[in-house]
Amino acid sequence: MVSFAQRLALLNDEPVDTAGADLLGAGRAARQLADLLIASRAATPFTLAVDAGWGMGKSSLMRLVDTELAAAPEVHTVWYNAWTSTGADALEGLIKSVLMRFDRRLLRRALHRVSEQRALLRVLRALATVAAGPLGAAGLVDQLWSNLSVNPQARNEMRDAIHDLAQEWAENAAHSPRRLLVVFIDDLDRCSEETVLAVCEAVKVYLDVPGLAFVIGCDRSAMGPSGLLRDLSPAGSVFMEKIFQTSYRIPVADGQGVREYIEWCARTAGIERLLDAPLVELLAERSARNPRRIKRLVNGFVLEATLNPMWSEHPPEAVLRTLLLQYFYADFYRMMTSPPGADSGDVIADFRTYRRVRTLLRSPGSVPEEERPLVNAFLEQRDVAPDPGDPRAALTRLERELPTVFPEMVTDPGFNSLLDGLLGLPRSGELVRRLREGAPALVISPQREPDPGDGVPPVRAGAYGAGTGMTPYGSPPAPAASLVGRTILWVDDNPQNNASLVAWFRREGATVEIAVDSRAADAAIAARTPSLMISDIARGSDGRAGFLHVEALRREGRYTGPVVFYAGRVTPVRQDTARDLGALGVAADGTELERLIRGAFAEPSAPPVRPSADRPR
Repeated sequence: MVSFAQRLALLNDEPVDTAGADLLGAGRAARQLADLLIASRAATPFTLAVDAGWGMGKSSLMRLVDTELAAAPEVHTVWYNAWTSTGADALEGLIKSVLMRFDRRLLRRALHRVSEQRALLRVLRALATVAAGPLGAAGLVDQLWSNLSVNPQARNEMRDAIHDLAQEWAENAAHSPRRLLVVFIDDLDRCSEETVLAVCEAVKVYLDVPGLAFVIGCDRSAMGPSGLLRDLSPAGSVFMEKIFQTSYRIPVADGQGVREYIEWCARTAGIERLLDAPLVELLAERSARNPRRIKRLVNGFVLEATLNPMWSEHPPEAVLRTLLLQYFYADFYRMMTSPPGADSGDVIADFRTYRRVRTLLRSPGSVPEEERPLVNAFLEQRDVAPDPGDPRAALTRLERELPTVFPEMVTDPGFNSLLDGLLGLPRSGELVRRLREGAPALVISPQREPDPGDGVPPVRAGAYGAGTGMTPYGSPPAPAASLVGRTILWVDDNPQNNASLVAWFRREGATVEIAVDSRAADAAIAARTPSLMISDIARGSDGRAGFLHVEALRREGRYTGPVVFYAGRVTPVRQDTARDLGALGVAADGTELERLIRGAFAEPSAPPVRPSADRPR
């Protein structure tokens, strides 16, 4: 637990609904959209999509539009959160929500006028009872809806009745200008395919009537053929295209606006003194200027600093910079905190030396005499011969022996500032050592935004700090393939590092056999040929032990099945070597390992799988 001069506070994630709370300038767009809806009341019915990704402010913009509409004459609104219903319940719930906005006098008058229409009579009696009486009438409404849902003729009558009722409500002579009902539907892109289709059916088939305008908040890309609606028939796709007459795509906030938003979040949470200008810039750009992601990271820091006793011995800046590294540079953080034995070398020292060597090899002229021992030693450690005549060629060969993320990160000023700032803090070496050797579990790990059908991937025990619970960004869902009945031989001289993954594969139905060296693996293969083999690469002082073992198995024909290499570092040379051996690839985290394994067992035409919810966190 970290000591602060002031108390820390969590940020809420509620949508903005007043101009005073609008920190990202959505108010202007809200006013313009509200004016457009009001001016278009004669063009109803129509549907407007408020389109944006997760956490980019759809709900806030819609709430601000609602606030603007409240001041307009003869404009009424109703909200329906699609996420609160499932399937057919969404169809029923949305239609009922709209009908209940019609005034009671109109419903009674309509009841007398159409008393001979049995289906409408039932509807209006039920609605009038609900509007005037106790909640016990809800049972009657539910029974009535059940009757209508199995009677196509009644549902056709229902559609016509809603049309007449809405038209009379909108064009009532007692109201001028013409009345407008704006229906806000939120979180549609977070629903199942069945719920999405039910809501769209209600909008287009039953509520596509004069006087109604729909504003639907959703990420339209998530509802496309590659997202929620990937199994939709061609006819269904055509139907979906007719739902939205137009869309407003929320723009990403400008850099200055996001920086001011971050500073407000920091002040509100009580951490403003920890965020210098480079960190604010890093948080703005690496978060893709996503307000919800920024809030989640700030809240994650507040919980860590407040509740985790590990941080009592370190300054608050260490907490913040560690979380930023984990959140934005997961690959490097994984290597930095991998437990002893997971792979050779100190990745922090290697990166900082590489950064210096790269600068020297790219500089005009020859490497200065006093710097040559450093450069030559670093090259020779990776079996790269110095090339005084062409230092850039030597650099190219060197980078093939280093983690694939190094060349990108060395040119990222935000990463370099973040890492150097962390290492410059008191006791930073002790902090990294504790993370590698098994520090107390982190209270919370900032998560990436949810994707449809996506889940948290399995993570190698200790890969993010020996049980810290930290998780990386995930990969796309793996091809569907059952692991039931599969036998996996896992060869690793440090099997304790893979305990959570082994347990997860076993829960998925696979039999996992462990071998700590090549001899034990050979005996296991001789006893029973596995369905798939997972192998480490470096063992002890032999950095190629796994490759050499698989090469011998292939050459002698003792095992020709699928192989996945699992290592703390992925380098271009390792990737090429694995490919030459006919392996599926080199994985450095549980998500990629699962993807490769399921891919080995998947049928070519299998659809994506939705990862199970019980995988290790």
